[in-house]
Amino acid sequence: MTTTAWPDLTPWMATPADWQWWWDDFANKMAHLPKAMEVAKKVRVGATPSEPVLRIDKLRLLRYTSEVETQYSTPLLVVFALVNRPYILDLRPGKSVVSHFVNRGFDTYNLDWGIPTDGDRFLDMEDYIEGYMDAVVDNVRERTGQDRINLLGYCMGGSMSAMYTALHPEKVKNLILMAAPVDWTSREHLLAKWTDQSVFDVDKLIAVYGNAPAELLQSSFLLLKPVSTLVEKYFSFYENLEDEKYLEDFFAMETWLNDNIPVAGEMFRQFVKHCMQENQLIQGKLVIGKHIVNLKNITCPVLNLMAQQDHLVPPEQCLPFNDAVGSSDRKTINFAAGHIGLAVGSRANRELWPKACDWLAERSDRAGVKR
Repeated sequence: MTTTAWPDLTPWMATPADWQWWWDDFANKMAHLPKAMEVAKKVRVGATPSEPVLRIDKLRLLRYTSEVETQYSTPLLVVFALVNRPYILDLRPGKSVVSHFVNRGFDTYNLDWGIPTDGDRFLDMEDYIEGYMDAVVDNVRERTGQDRINLLGYCMGGSMSAMYTALHPEKVKNLILMAAPVDWTSREHLLAKWTDQSVFDVDKLIAVYGNAPAELLQSSFLLLKPVSTLVEKYFSFYENLEDEKYLEDFFAMETWLNDNIPVAGEMFRQFVKHCMQENQLIQGKLVIGKHIVNLKNITCPVLNLMAQQDHLVPPEQCLPFNDAVGSSDRKTINFAAGHIGLAVGSRANRELWPKACDWLAERSDRAGVKR
């Protein structure tokens, strides 16, 4: 009878000296915890001064103020998703998309959708796009004396910006999409599987809750990358307890990640059903109000930005947009970043956004000169 010898595990076993090193390191890190908590209390989000210039129901339109002289008469309107808050685009110094445009002399605005209440549960796509969005665009046009504006839409806000531009091409001079889904043909990634019609009854969800609950949306996004969002980031936090700059960025990001808001029920239901499940937008079948959204109506210059490592909106959901529009001036950049990193990543702020500013500057009217 032969027996199998157990492998010698001695080289991998922790010695008393190893445990002492670990305990000393832990004690040293914990000594910095009170200071880290002080950093958390002091952290502020929002890098660029702004002022509200318009209020409609819950909505606020913010205009960024700066000592930089306006170089371009064509204003820029930034549109974020209805999920979470729009200050992710202006999180902190060095991690702010809007600061790039403000510092280049663009008159820049940000649309803050506000927080829907139970009374907003029946607001739908027509209310948001033909109602709120159109009113904001017209206000910016009137305020600046321009017939057309530049539009930058992020994530769901990019999808909505594409819909708006298709319905009102005469009001948009240039369109920038940022990790914006327009084609849900691919069902391979996790969010697509979770929202598939066979397993997700969005009608029943909204019938029960009224609005899409913030807690449901937050937990869903966290579980898309559970190891990264629930484990790895806290190990990184532990390892960097002595780094005040890291802590400032960490707590600013945590502030935004946990600043969750519900989505108006009917708007959420229509977006999930007609876009994510039935894929009507890219097929030219989506109806908003009395009009079909035809992406071929978009003839303005288009810059389509996507993130290579995007777990929420994979590039294959963004890429088909350029072939679907009627514009002859269209550019795609598939950048090495994740969904949020496209906005706040150091490399994106160093390399991507200066290029986006250059692209927009070449296609915008100089102050005092109309093309």
